[in-house]
Amino acid sequence: MIILFDLDGTLIDSTEAILEGFHHSFETHNHTHPSDEEIKALIGHPLDVMFAELGAPEEKVWDFVDTYKEHYRKISTQKTELLPLAREAILLASEFAELGIVTTKTGKYSRVLMEHFGVMDKFRVLIGREDVENPKPHAEPIQKALSAFEDITTKDIWMIGDTELDLISAQNALVNGIGVLCGYGMENTLKQYTSTIFNNSLEAIEYLKRVKETH
Repeated sequence: MIILFDLDGTLIDSTEAILEGFHHSFETHNHTHPSDEEIKALIGHPLDVMFAELGAPEEKVWDFVDTYKEHYRKISTQKTELLPLAREAILLASEFAELGIVTTKTGKYSRVLMEHFGVMDKFRVLIGREDVENPKPHAEPIQKALSAFEDITTKDIWMIGDTELDLISAQNALVNGIGVLCGYGMENTLKQYTSTIFNNSLEAIEYLKRVKETH
């Protein structure tokens, strides 16, 4: 069995760091700030898409992104934490499956975060924004992650995420999608893309352990 996890809202809570990074970037570029709620509604999308949606001028979007990344890199480990039960989910999953991470966050900083939490060694692969041409909801990030595993003939491949981007990416990559309610997506939205929804990643992993045992 192969289990791929999203990061933000699925395994980690970096809301404080994300919000601070966005406000720092809008402040630096003397631009009207969006509200926290407007920012949170877009978490999961690539940074350039978020800044464009939040009103950054088209020709300056990548300047906003660079400013954000520079600040986020300084604060991310201090202002990010594992979600409740996420560590337990990772440890349990590693007992019966091979694991990967598929995120629209920058992979380099994501690895630093997961090493900071002491769990990066449980994952065979981490695919970040810079590793693909087309981020979620495209199939490419999941397909790229799966190329790191030797046995991908199995149909037992699962993507766990908290937004529709994760679940649409899973559909596009022809793998199973599981929604979790501990992040930024709404249940009624997730239900449009999967019937398998749990409160958090640990519940999802306990379900997959039962699936594995019945096969």
